[in-house]
Amino acid sequence: MRIAMWSGPRNLSTAMMYAFAARGDCAVWDEPFYAAYLAATETDHPMRDAVIAAGEPDAGKVAEACTGPFPQAQSLFYQKHMTLHMIPAFDRSFMRQLTNVFLIRHPARVVASYSKKRESPTLADIGFAQQAELFDEVAGWLGRAPLVIDSADIRANPEAALRGLCAALGIEFRASMLQWPAGPKPYDGAWAPHWYGAVHVSTGFEGAEGPLPELSGDYARLAEAALPYYERLAAQKLG
Repeated sequence: MRIAMWSGPRNLSTAMMYAFAARGDCAVWDEPFYAAYLAATETDHPMRDAVIAAGEPDAGKVAEACTGPFPQAQSLFYQKHMTLHMIPAFDRSFMRQLTNVFLIRHPARVVASYSKKRESPTLADIGFAQQAELFDEVAGWLGRAPLVIDSADIRANPEAALRGLCAALGIEFRASMLQWPAGPKPYDGAWAPHWYGAVHVSTGFEGAEGPLPELSGDYARLAEAALPYYERLAAQKLG
């Protein structure tokens, strides 16, 4: 099974990739289209040149690899995708060969976290509108809503949330998904030094999140603009 997990940044996406890598039967790929996205746009991201140099800038070749042989001859292939990377210029037909899942997080938490790493984010930067668009496209192919899982539910009860996700995917849950060694991983993307500081300290999912962060000014307006997209997908979430 090829599992494509679609989220915006700061959505617990790296921890989820670590969880699937810890299964022992699953190859993982960290943000396959990042280099292609940067190469095709004028977006100024941290470590831009290093990311392009380390990755595959041809989106067609990335799509072929996403649907090609499983790395390391594993039985599962987990792909951590960012919704903002799937720009309209990229052919999305490869997604029909994947099991597409949507990982969501409340926009107030995303904005509060993202703004610590990159100033003045826009709605396009945090991926909510693109996530809803991809969700609708996949739902149209399937004739039903694809799987949605909320990071808040994972943080509140990791084992229950991952058991539910595995059951919905039709794969075995493994307790090894609940912990991983601290530090950088060999499958981390080239951008890990800028973005992955907190998850590199972790050895498992953190506990339940507290109250929503209080935002003001442009950050509050950004979270408000993203909220309808989040709420629409949240209505379809597991559990």
